[in-house]
Amino acid sequence: MQIFEDIPKRSFGITATISFLVMIGIWSILSYGQLVNPIFLPTPDKVFTTMIKLLGTSDYWNHIGISIFRVSAGFMLACLVAIPIGLFAGTYRFGEAFIEPPMEFIRYMPAVAFIPLIMVWAGIGESAKILLIFTGCFFQLVLMVASDTRLVSKDLVQASFTLGASRWQAIQTVIIPAVQPRLLNTLRLMLGWAWTYLVVAELVAVNSGLGYAIMKAQRFLNTEQIFVGIIVIGLLGLISDRIFAFLNRRLYPWA
Repeated sequence: MQIFEDIPKRSFGITATISFLVMIGIWSILSYGQLVNPIFLPTPDKVFTTMIKLLGTSDYWNHIGISIFRVSAGFMLACLVAIPIGLFAGTYRFGEAFIEPPMEFIRYMPAVAFIPLIMVWAGIGESAKILLIFTGCFFQLVLMVASDTRLVSKDLVQASFTLGASRWQAIQTVIIPAVQPRLLNTLRLMLGWAWTYLVVAELVAVNSGLGYAIMKAQRFLNTEQIFVGIIVIGLLGLISDRIFAFLNRRLYPWA
């Protein structure tokens, strides 16, 4: 193997499959061999059987649907607000000086710490869950978009000025198109973070959602259902990640 050397897609796929099989193999050894108490680590077949049973009910699909809605709404709201601010901060030094210091300060605050304030501001309805996911994504996204924007070649911008472009035209025709491949990859990473905030968001006075289903199972030590909830969230996150990766390859093959 050489550093940064490409490998065939078939080899990549086989290696990725083997990595999942290794994880399942370790899980099987620990659970079937009863090296860990079955209450804490159920066997893969019990988890799979429980998953099939739960996915066969409309209630569980309702949990999945509302969780997808909450993640999507919070993530899209963060994108709508953070991307323009990040572009401004990355394009102008004044914007960087004005925007990035408070963003750097707030991003280290855990999203969980905002739950009491969010409940005061937004109540305990759907808006509170969406706002918590928004809060978890927004500050990080502003900084990442600003960083992506600063990676745009300054020579391209200067060339546009030489050709008579105004500042707005340079932003519209050079900076925004040039930043799009990196931006889509950034959004792909940020969506993964949005899924990680889901369970936290669904701690706020809920009776639906995958996070709620996990916490309800935890009360009764239904470990199989906890594993199912975690696996379903992981699968949903993986699907969304693959969609973004596919769009990046299709829209920006040169990148």
